[in-house]
Amino acid sequence: MHIVIMGCGRVGASLARSLESRGHSTSVIDSNPDAFRRLGPSFAGSTVTGMGFDRGVLLSAGIEQADAFAAVSSGDNSNIIAARVAREVFRVPNVVARIYDPRRAEVYERLGIPTVATVPWAADQMLRRLLPAGSEPAWRDPSGRLRLDNAYAPFAWVGRTVAALEAHTGARVAFITRLGTGQQITGDTVIQEGDYLSMFLVAEEAEGVLEALANGPKEED
Repeated sequence: MHIVIMGCGRVGASLARSLESRGHSTSVIDSNPDAFRRLGPSFAGSTVTGMGFDRGVLLSAGIEQADAFAAVSSGDNSNIIAARVAREVFRVPNVVARIYDPRRAEVYERLGIPTVATVPWAADQMLRRLLPAGSEPAWRDPSGRLRLDNAYAPFAWVGRTVAALEAHTGARVAFITRLGTGQQITGDTVIQEGDYLSMFLVAEEAEGVLEALANGPKEED
């Protein structure tokens, strides 16, 4: 893949190096040529000095051949304008913009422009580490209807199948992390001690689902 990145701050530089290490070609755009120093001497991609929403700059970065575009500069307005140009003018299939203002992020999501809202993400990360397990989900879909929760399997579920847990709690287990490694599961997968469950829940039912999980199976299950 060829990915164009607008912004060579810490996020943009890290993203470019990570993509390059995975075998992708990258072009990085920044209005400040000194910012490219963050990429390091081993960076083999291209760098373009200019504004990331300027047509000529984008063409120099290979936008016409781009499979994806990431706008990660420090300005919300610049990021969203560049993302819209990449998507609507050059028809780049995968576009994402970093947005600091969560209210703007919600608007752009509704317009079909994927965003990463920095402040809410950081706050959610802090909440999940401060509050008891299950208090805050690991992920919510944009509508707020679905959430992803992570929790260690209560001892009462050890030896029971995933299908039994799902039927009793109403959760849908996406995968299990066992001994530090993600495991694909089926309904017949038997839960072991120390399993870390990643489960999709309907948000309005989450309290009851987590309570059922904690209480363990009924005798007849």
